[in-house]
Amino acid sequence: MKYSLFIIIFFLILLLTGGTKMNINNNNSCSVSYSNEDLKKILTPEQYKVVKENGTEAPFQNEYWNNKEDGIYVDIVSGEPLFSSTEKYDSGSGWPSFTIPIEVNKLSYIKDNAYGMVRTEVRSKSANSHLGHIFEDGPKESTGVRYCINSASLKFIPASEMESKGYAKYMYLFPKQYAGTRSLSFIVVAAGCFWGTEEYFSKLSGVKEVISGYSGGTLPYPSYDAICTGLTGHAESVLIYFDEKIISFESIVKHFFRMHEPDVLNQQGNDIGTQYRSAIFYNSDSQKNIIENLIQRAVKVGKYKRIVTEVKTFKVFYKAEEYHQDYIDKNPNGYCHVNLGLRDKPLDEY
Repeated sequence: MKYSLFIIIFFLILLLTGGTKMNINNNNSCSVSYSNEDLKKILTPEQYKVVKENGTEAPFQNEYWNNKEDGIYVDIVSGEPLFSSTEKYDSGSGWPSFTIPIEVNKLSYIKDNAYGMVRTEVRSKSANSHLGHIFEDGPKESTGVRYCINSASLKFIPASEMESKGYAKYMYLFPKQYAGTRSLSFIVVAAGCFWGTEEYFSKLSGVKEVISGYSGGTLPYPSYDAICTGLTGHAESVLIYFDEKIISFESIVKHFFRMHEPDVLNQQGNDIGTQYRSAIFYNSDSQKNIIENLIQRAVKVGKYKRIVTEVKTFKVFYKAEEYHQDYIDKNPNGYCHVNLGLRDKPLDEY
């Protein structure tokens, strides 16, 4: 079976690094088997034509090609999560386009010689649904490939409905919605190894939840091994949900500056590399203003000669492997570059 060299290299990189594994148990996935007669009762004629007969719907005249709402796309037959809006983009093709699936190994890739062309067909493994094809003209700053998918093979689950419909484990992709339903705020910070950063913030009064993961880079769903190469652009980060009625955002940022060295470039403790850089990813103009004002004040009063912290708009956060979560709680004698004793001391005024 001959495939394009580009696609072969793409999959080798992803599979060798684990770069598309979400590292969570997917309780929505199961192999399903329906007779053709049953599927004709469940699906619309167009859905059946696409899913079972390898049909292609019309461009620009399908349900999701221009859908910009946050959420995930699942197999129309099995309900298995396949794609996320976080990796959806406008390719101009008239069909839903994604840079990568949620888990690349949940799909089947088959050589397709139909219509005098050589293409790579994409099918779901759980229901063997025909989804579409993969092409090499995707965004170069991401995976470089385009998953061109039929709307008729998908069902969209809005982020606001994911928890009620059994997809809660994917909510870290949509922290705005997750925080909003709980009257919380959120921020993503990077301060070196996420083990110590998570431990520091998780015990602060007013902080409700902290998740270790990766943010600030270009490779979707990176693995820890991929992060360690320093080539993904991501930093080891934590996603913090907090109650501003108990702890202010300004206090969160002050704790952030205090618990690591924001004046050191690409290094914290024994860890060196851009993946250990100091960064904070804001999600509102008010957060940005508070961060920038605190940086100016901290330098002005002489707390630091300079602050090299990267201050950028939040885009997406990918949850790290499960063994990284609550690492210090699980391994009390594990490596931690943070002085956890600082957590309980009063914050400086500046």
